Amino acid sequence: MLFLLLCLSFQAKAQNNAYTVESVPNVHLENKMRYVSNPGGLISQEACAAIDSMLWKLEQKTSIEVAVIALPSIGNENSFDFALGIFNAWKVGKKSKDNGLVILLVEDQRTIRFITGYGLEGDLPDAICKRIQVKKMNPFFRNNNWDGGMVSGIQAVCARLDGSMTNDELNNEEGGNIMFLFFAAGGFIILLAFIGGIASWRATRCPKCKQHKLMRTDSKLLSYRHGVKREEVVYTCQNCGHKIIRETESSDDNYRGGRGGLGGGIFLGGLGGGLGSGGGGFSGGSFGGGMSGGGGAGSDF
Repeated sequence: MLFLLLCLSFQAKAQNNAYTVESVPNVHLENKMRYVSNPGGLISQEACAAIDSMLWKLEQKTSIEVAVIALPSIGNENSFDFALGIFNAWKVGKKSKDNGLVILLVEDQRTIRFITGYGLEGDLPDAICKRIQVKKMNPFFRNNNWDGGMVSGIQAVCARLDGSMTNDELNNEEGGNIMFLFFAAGGFIILLAFIGGIASWRATRCPKCKQHKLMRTDSKLLSYRHGVKREEVVYTCQNCGHKIIRETESSDDNYRGGRGGLGGGIFLGGLGGGLGSGGGGFSGGSFGGGMSGGGGAGSDF
């Protein structure tokens, strides 16, 4: 019983120490040159100053706004929902451009999360967000080096967004993966064509004279359903005249019915459009009034 009470006490204490979207201080309101909200002191003052400097220069050069939040705990809250709540509450990014980015580090969940605005999804797609986390941040975070991971990751983000990344290893890796997939797909297509060619060649072999002289000479439709035709096909050997009958199935390329694609497309489009909406519980602030598209990435370390 004593052990159980101690466990409940620790759990209650942890919940009391957990931050909510409303309790995270928006330091950008106090000073337009500050971007790192670090209420639990997870990141050193030196690292915060370095990150603030990088993000101030990024905003001056590109107008992109970034909010960085480092927290010991958010309780049982989902990191995506929490970061999205911060984004919409603070309205990160310029209103006309929606070029905001929220970066959330949660110590006890051991997770890093990026949320991007609509206007950044082209320059900072989900795959690049993930690669920055995996390659530039998580190796530090696994050793509880919060300063090193945050500084390294935000350096990569800034280099990506301001165009100063001259040797973009993230893009090189992406390009290498694309080339690999391209050649793999090409090889697979060639293999399928080769197998199909062998199958077609074998199908022309007459079982009587063993010559590859079978040709289709007649057919009868057995059924037609949902664009799929079943036929009874007669093949005649051009060498010995032997006939064989085979049942075949084929798809009608002109068939367009029974898919319901239009309604599904509208539904999915409407769902995607509504994902990043909602202005949050606060108005304005010193950020520019941007909206989130719900893009980005998250990873555990």
